[in-house]
Amino acid sequence: MTFDELNLNKPLLNALNDLGYTTPTPIQQKVFSVVMSGADVCGIAQTGTGKTLAYVLPCLRQYQFSKDRLPQLLILVPTRELVAQVVETIEKMSTYLTLRVVGVFGGGNLKTHVAEIKQGADVLVATPGRLIDLLSNGTLKGKTIKRLVIDEMDEMLNLGFRSQLTTILDSLPAKRQNLLFSATITEEVEDLIHTFFTNPIRVEAAPVGTPLDNIQQQAYEVPNFHTKLNLLEWLLQDKATFSKVMVFIETKAEADQLFEQLDSKFPNEVGVIHSNKAQNNRFQTVQRFKTGEIRILIATDLIARGLDVAEVSHVINIDTPDLPETYIHRIGRTGRVDQKGVSITFITESEKEYQQAIESLMNQEIPMLPFPEEVEVSTLLRSDERPVNPHKIIEPKLTPRDSVGAAFHEKSAKNSKVNVRRNHAAEMMKKYGRPIKKTRKNN
Repeated sequence: MTFDELNLNKPLLNALNDLGYTTPTPIQQKVFSVVMSGADVCGIAQTGTGKTLAYVLPCLRQYQFSKDRLPQLLILVPTRELVAQVVETIEKMSTYLTLRVVGVFGGGNLKTHVAEIKQGADVLVATPGRLIDLLSNGTLKGKTIKRLVIDEMDEMLNLGFRSQLTTILDSLPAKRQNLLFSATITEEVEDLIHTFFTNPIRVEAAPVGTPLDNIQQQAYEVPNFHTKLNLLEWLLQDKATFSKVMVFIETKAEADQLFEQLDSKFPNEVGVIHSNKAQNNRFQTVQRFKTGEIRILIATDLIARGLDVAEVSHVINIDTPDLPETYIHRIGRTGRVDQKGVSITFITESEKEYQQAIESLMNQEIPMLPFPEEVEVSTLLRSDERPVNPHKIIEPKLTPRDSVGAAFHEKSAKNSKVNVRRNHAAEMMKKYGRPIKKTRKNN
């Protein structure tokens, strides 16, 4: 099937032709007619299969021009990077439409966002927190929303957005179309769908947790964290093979430390993004990675969620994620659409239980590679890798019962008390040199 066979109008077909898109992906093809029917939809497909375009195309096909220029379509995403990506996609697809899209996110200037919406917005892309700000100050009226799209809902719940999502869903008109798209569906997501959606139709391009076939998965068993760093440096030396690499690491502090280490080995080839970085810095770093100005991008899970970068040759997991869904999203940064990609995961003994959970979700094993002899095995251990020494138990010294005396002893002479009858007359004679009788007056 081609896009010409879908029920698309001329402006959308012209935009697709300009971008060189001719064939819809499975999720785009399967979900289009269901969304057009007006039913609530739960779309499930692997990361990198075009979920964004899967909901943008039918929503723009049903868009009707309004002089009020109030938002008809609301799209919720978990991160500001994903806001920018979705806004960019809609702008490309609306080249031949009279339509204005606005993106708002936490950390951005609220006054600027308010001014942009007041100028008119047909489509609003937002993070949950900033959307609540706009609803609270009266800038945005939920009554104009006809369609709600929630992208990466499982990640929103992982980030603690459940109460905000509930507030938003309660503030929107009851008569609306709800669309949800994600690579994984958790029990908490199912609960919210059951509460706020009306008989949603589930559309699956592949079973939940199924990785893309064009991603070659590999893993190394590594003894400790510092050996992981040695292995990473050894791999990245092959610049021809590792031409565009995303490196995932768990914490922001570790990301900064890894950047300093790699930047000294590969100067001007490394960038890092996490939530402590300024917004402009993050956008510029991602842009430099997209254009090939830098070869290696270090990222934490939150920032890279939904990040769409073409031709990523490798995804390297420094740590094995404790949530199998996180692993699916990580490796989905490579092998996007019809491209080939490789994912490599470093697994320590303590992370093998995470590996088993991932393999259980995917229903397949991750192929293990032999550890390279050229890589130095570090003896340096982090505090969480050192063996735990139990507290030394000091046994009390027990004296044999036979050598112990009685449980009492004689008092010293100084502490002994002796009852002595006092001779008052003799004491007075000694003190005054004459006898003094004991009278009432003297007493």
